Formats: sequence, structure tokens, C-alpha cells
Amino acid sequence: MLRTERFKKADRVITIGFWANALLMTMKLAAGHFGRSGAVFADGMESACDFVAIGLTIVALKVGRKPFDEDHPYGHGKVESLSAILVSLVIGATGAWVLYGAVTTVARENYQTPALVAVLAAATTIVVKEWLYRYSIGVGGVLGSPALLAIAKDHRKDAVTSIATLVGVAGAYFGFGIMDPIAAGLTSFFIFHIGYQTFRSSAHELMDGQPEQELLDAISRLAETVEGVDAVHEIRARHSGQYLIVDLKLDMHPEMTVKRSHDIATEVKKRIFEHFNNVGDVMIHINPSHEEHEDLNRL
Repeated sequence: MLRTERFKKADRVITIGFWANALLMTMKLAAGHFGRSGAVFADGMESACDFVAIGLTIVALKVGRKPFDEDHPYGHGKVESLSAILVSLVIGATGAWVLYGAVTTVARENYQTPALVAVLAAATTIVVKEWLYRYSIGVGGVLGSPALLAIAKDHRKDAVTSIATLVGVAGAYFGFGIMDPIAAGLTSFFIFHIGYQTFRSSAHELMDGQPEQELLDAISRLAETVEGVDAVHEIRARHSGQYLIVDLKLDMHPEMTVKRSHDIATEVKKRIFEHFNNVGDVMIHINPSHEEHEDLNRL
């Protein structure tokens, strides 16, 4: 997949999510206020928080797509993981907001009977947000973008929150006022869980954690199909935004010329690029086959 095509796909996901959130926020705030539902109004405030998350992602994607330069020889992709960390904090803050509102409402026994428009607003949010989640997780998974995957999880969090909101506001609509804050309070813990998962995966990428072993094994098998490569001695990889940076150590015949080993390494790199769209760069080191050698490393 071409670099510009990847960026267009990411931009499309962000733009759709941005405008959908704008409409949902306006709808829920109005429905919550005029429909006398504190849960739906809080859900609207949660959508306002999502604007912060999407805004951070937009900035991160623009910065992260800048090509490498003298000060950042590995590119700027790490800013996506940093953005995902900030999104996780927004998700956590949203969970705290929902929990505080639920506890306060129960403590004060300040229950109201909502209007039908509040029930319809919660139901509409579930449908829209679940579709946004499926769309965003699909594109984010293909691109391997931590920022898009974080936004997708935020959409899923909103869908689940709105399910609880719908249960609560529907129960209150039929006369069980306490159901509204109880459902919201239970949902806040699920929100915390999503925020934790997003934070953990993004922190793993910022710390140059290894990607899935299955992916590394597939790259190794591909490299070993190139004529002249006796074996893959070692493989490491780390995330840089939507791309992976791969380090390969290849075992080759000890009497091979520098020119021949260089040509083989170039062919390995070309094949990896052809088969793995999310690999941004491959660094290759040559080892002599069947000879003892020491891997120098201070880490």
C-alpha cells in the first residue's frame, strides 16, 4: 500500500468519526436537557470529551506522517503512540465523570422521569457508535495504526456506555428512576478497563515492545526463501506509528563477497516490503554461517 494511500485511509476514518461525534454530541446534549435525562446529558458531555481525543489524533497523524529528518532519523511515527496514551487518559477521565455523576445522583436521590426523546437518543448512539467502531477497527488493523485503534476503542466504549444509558433511561422512563444512575455507574468500570487496555498497548509500543510473534515468524520465513540466506539468526521489530522497523541478522556463506551479500540483503528487503505493507524499514546485519561469533550488545 502506497504511503499516500495509507494516509488517505486514516484521514477518512478520522473525518467520519469527527463529524459523527459532532452530530451525536449535539443530539445527546439537547435530548438530555430537554428530555430531562441526566444520563443522556452526561453521555453528551462524554462525546464532547471525544472531541479532545479526535483532535489529538488528527494532530498526531499529521506530525507522524512527516518523513524522517536529521533530528528524527526513524521518522515521527512514535507520536501516534503518544497520542493514544493521551486518548487513554481522556477515556479514564470520562469514566470518572460518569461514575461521579452516578454516585451523586443516587446519594441525593434526585431522580427524574425522562422524555421519550432521551430514550431514542441513547438508542441512536448505540447504532452509530458500533458502526464507527467496526469501521475504525478494520482500517486501523490493516494500517497497524495505534492512534486509529485507540479511537476505535473509544467508539466501542461509547457504544457500551450508551447501552447502559439506554437501559437506565428506559427504566426511568417506565418509572424506575434509580436504574439510570446505577446503569451509568456500572458502565464506568467498563470504561476504565478500555482506557487501561489502550494505555497498556500504547505504552508497550513507546517502550519498543515486540509486535506479535506470528508476524516476526512470517518475516523470518520469507527472508529464508531468498537464495543465499542460510538462516535468520535473529529478528527484532518495533512500532513507529503505522509502520514497523525490523532488525534482521542473516547467516550467509563466510566466503561470500561484500557485493553478493549486499545484493542478497537488498532482495530480502524488497520482498519484505512487497509482502508486508506495514513495514517501514528493514535493517540487515550479515553473519558468517557455521562460525562462532559474539553478538555485541550493551542493552
